[in-house]
Amino acid sequence: MTPDQRPTISLIIPAYNEEDYLPACLDAVMANLAGKAKEIIVVDNNSTDRTREIVEGYPAVTYVFEPEKGITRARQSGYRAATGDILAYVDADTRPPAGWIEQIWDAFGNQPDLACLSGPYSFYDLSGIRNKVTTGWFIAAKPIYKLTGYLMVGGNFAISRLVLDKMGGFDSSIEFYGEDVDIGKRAKMHGKVLFSPHFVMPTSARRMKKQGFVRTAGIYFANYISIVFRGKPVHNDYLDVR
Repeated sequence: MTPDQRPTISLIIPAYNEEDYLPACLDAVMANLAGKAKEIIVVDNNSTDRTREIVEGYPAVTYVFEPEKGITRARQSGYRAATGDILAYVDADTRPPAGWIEQIWDAFGNQPDLACLSGPYSFYDLSGIRNKVTTGWFIAAKPIYKLTGYLMVGGNFAISRLVLDKMGGFDSSIEFYGEDVDIGKRAKMHGKVLFSPHFVMPTSARRMKKQGFVRTAGIYFANYISIVFRGKPVHNDYLDVR
């Protein structure tokens, strides 16, 4: 696929009170994605800190304000503002690596029926052994992925705009837990959902550090199963970890 034939990609970064993490994220974006993504959008989800000021320090980044707090509402605002053929979403505490956007082009270029691409996290603030143990749950989830045909990570996915249009966007009734599972489940109705072990996103392990690995894994697993079989999450409440 030549550069002229490549689909355009909009990068969307929801952010709520992310002044401590957003600069490193945007620095990585500028180093590895700028000039490749059609546009870079940060959706400020009604932050009360310096999030807007930080975004304004990056002239290549488009600032969008979403007054109603909630990750799915922020994702929806990014979807409405974006103009790319593919919408790629990362979290504000991620650090998109070199080659990440090229993997999106390759995956969608080689698989015409691809609806959505996602992949695992690696954790830049955990030691080597703890990082390997923590990322082990992605390996443990492979049987479920084979059974359902979808596995999603909310801070590391790219979805076809046409598919998202058919889905009617994101489900704003889901506050936090299970929102990525819901995206994968509904995207699968319109094409293939690929979870690639090579499509890795460095991110912070702050939630697991705060809540504990076992508890966090249990919450995510319970909500995965609930979305798969009931179409709605178990937990409606969540803790903001900053």
